[in-house]
Amino acid sequence: MEDILRPLYQERASREETLGVLLVEKHKAFSPSTDHFDVILFIIVEKAEDSWQVKHYEFEDKKAALHVVDLQQLNEWLMLGSHRRVVDWVVNGKVLFDRNEFVDALKKRINDFPLAERKKKIGIEFAKLVRRFSDGKELYYAGHYLDAYNNIIHALHHLARLSVIEHGFYPEVTVWNQVRQIEPEIYKLYEELTSSDEPIHKRIELLLLANEFSLSSKTELGSRHLKDIMQTKVDSWSFYELMQHPEMEDYKIDLGAMIEHLIEKEYIQVVRNETKGKGIYHRTYQFRK
Repeated sequence: MEDILRPLYQERASREETLGVLLVEKHKAFSPSTDHFDVILFIIVEKAEDSWQVKHYEFEDKKAALHVVDLQQLNEWLMLGSHRRVVDWVVNGKVLFDRNEFVDALKKRINDFPLAERKKKIGIEFAKLVRRFSDGKELYYAGHYLDAYNNIIHALHHLARLSVIEHGFYPEVTVWNQVRQIEPEIYKLYEELTSSDEPIHKRIELLLLANEFSLSSKTELGSRHLKDIMQTKVDSWSFYELMQHPEMEDYKIDLGAMIEHLIEKEYIQVVRNETKGKGIYHRTYQFRK
């Protein structure tokens, strides 16, 4: 198969901007991990006009997909977990071309999962967990049980991913299989929500209590990345300043909910600054010492 597909990637491999080429083959009849294609050619380039290009091919009785991804897009996927199949492709794909051992270093980075990267990913997942849990709780008390269920399921997914990252692993597509081995208590919560014979509102009610405890127990861990940023200066931060910080780009959409949670849990204190409007104060924030 590699010989047949060589013309598709050989010319690209000769280009200076190409960092690596990997081949991923389908090994079972039903294969979502390869988007149901027989083979994936995954080409990583340093820079490209389009951050992600995909082309589909047929040969003999098989289908192939060619993905060309620039480094910025790849790093975004790895940080946000928004294309989890990519982790599998990089870790398990066959290396066809590797400029200056780039792919080898990338595999090592995923396996080692550097602490700074891990801390940021935990912050992202925690912010999403807070947002989904808050929305689910509000919808539950408003009587919108199916919408509440949807948000609580998503909250549990973020809790599961956070737990996997905490233990030093990248979350995979089969995240619940990872969690079952790492933190079976979280897996039991998932089973309780999805498999119980209790009415849906009862299941959500129990999970809200359990999630409240999990959220509290993960708060110190989940806020470390934000704390590191906020402690880079002595003064308090305005919300806009935090939004503009490059390290917050990946989770600023959930930052408001996260900060309110940290205020409630007394990790962050509000500093009020006078404005020209009488009795109106500008809220700024700093971590408690």
